[in-house]
Order: sequence, then C-alpha cells, then structure tokens
Amino acid sequence: MKPESKFWQEVKKSTPNIRWTRLENLSSFGTPDVLGYNKNGVFFTVELKVAVRNKVRFSPHQIAFHVLHPKNSFILVKSLASSSSRLYEGKKILELDARGLSLDACCLELEPIYQYFQKL
Repeated sequence: MKPESKFWQEVKKSTPNIRWTRLENLSSFGTPDVLGYNKNGVFFTVELKVAVRNKVRFSPHQIAFHVLHPKNSFILVKSLASSSSRLYEGKKILELDARGLSLDACCLELEPIYQYFQKL
C-alpha cells in the first residue's frame, strides 16, 4: 500500500463522525482527494499529502484549486520524518509550497484535527 493510501486509512479511522467521499476525478485536475461532511452540515475538501522531508509537493492544478477555493479547503500532511500530521488551510497553499513544513499548521495531530473539522 502506498504511503498516501495508508494515511487515508488512518484519517478515516481517526474521524468516525465525518462522512468522507473519496474523489477520484480524472476529468478535473487538481481536485482534492476527499470531500468531508460534518455533523453541522458543512462540506469541506481535503488534499492528502505525505512528505518525506520538509517539502510538500503540489501540482500547478492543485495550487490553482486552493487559490480559487480558499474557504473550507484544507491540506492534511503526514510527515514521514516525524510521524506527525499537520493541517493547513487551503488559502495557505502558496506559503506551504514555498516554505514546506516549516510553515505553522492551523492544527497538529489527528485527534485535534478531527475536533477542528467537527467545529466547522
């Protein structure tokens, strides 16, 4: 299983009350990996990334999506070096692309990230 697939399984297991839809969209490049729906009736998108080092790699289409859709879009990064999970708002994608994991996350680790998603 690829690292991103393992991470996806970990995210699903850690967020039991979020309804997730995996987006396998080949017709619209840059669409985030998953669509979430919380108990408050709020939809949000999440791009899942696994970073080997400090750098988080994005395609130009992924950057464009988050620039054009800054509200309720997120990037969830698993750092293999530290085994930590970090959540970034989609509107921070240009900074995240430039600075990598040195950019402060809005939330750290899966349990607090789950709580964050529940409060949207």
